[in-house]
Amino acid sequence: MKITILGCGGSAGVPMIGGEEGVGTGIWGACDPTNSRNHRLRSSILVEHEGFRLLVDSGPDIRQQLLSNGLTRLDGVLYTHAHSDHIAGLDELRAVNRVIGRPLKLLATTPVIDELKSRFSYVFKPWEGGNFYRAAFDVVSLPSCGEVEAGPLKGVVFPQKHGWTQSLGMRFGSFAYCTDVESFPEESLEMLKGVSTWIVGCFQWKEHPSHAWVERVLQWREFIQPQRTILTHMGPDMDYDILRRELPADVEPAWDGMVLEKV
Repeated sequence: MKITILGCGGSAGVPMIGGEEGVGTGIWGACDPTNSRNHRLRSSILVEHEGFRLLVDSGPDIRQQLLSNGLTRLDGVLYTHAHSDHIAGLDELRAVNRVIGRPLKLLATTPVIDELKSRFSYVFKPWEGGNFYRAAFDVVSLPSCGEVEAGPLKGVVFPQKHGWTQSLGMRFGSFAYCTDVESFPEESLEMLKGVSTWIVGCFQWKEHPSHAWVERVLQWREFIQPQRTILTHMGPDMDYDILRRELPADVEPAWDGMVLEKV
């Protein structure tokens, strides 16, 4: 299995829009703008296994992410939750429909599917062949906790508390992905035991009401015991070099374009 981190930034990315008008440098917080690994698009990954490609989330940067990584073909997209930084690029997947010549498999829980339909109602009309003037999908409803199958990928999904709402974590074999999580139900933590590579959202150093922070991730790590923990969904307080210097050797920040082989 191969994982490509298409983006590892928070909902506003790094840098955030703002700062001195006309300069165009944005707001970097504690991040060093001269380090390319601090340039973060919104969080998304690509999971590849036996030729099957599963995109996880399509935020507002998905067009740039696919182009930057030389990706044209996808087989499915799985949505962790319906916040805009994870779904706003859904319409861009029309270009993928044109490449593969068919609707794209879309996997999400029923509440997320309902929210997608309310925001993008036009793409959920039945595709009747011909040109893809809009994105088109074959929709698969996922449980909030249980087994999931996408092509040759077989694993489990589980609920995560994300502030005042819920997101979906996932595990395929020895790999797990848990973005946008502030706390786990006990059964979800149990599902993570024994993973080898764990990508987990970690927005900042200090406590946050809807996202994990450094101390909490390290506490989870002690329970789960992964061989490798990789931080994603990072905000402007999370400078790459400082994180590398301060974190344990087996915990590291992600960077856009990072590739994990044979996880």
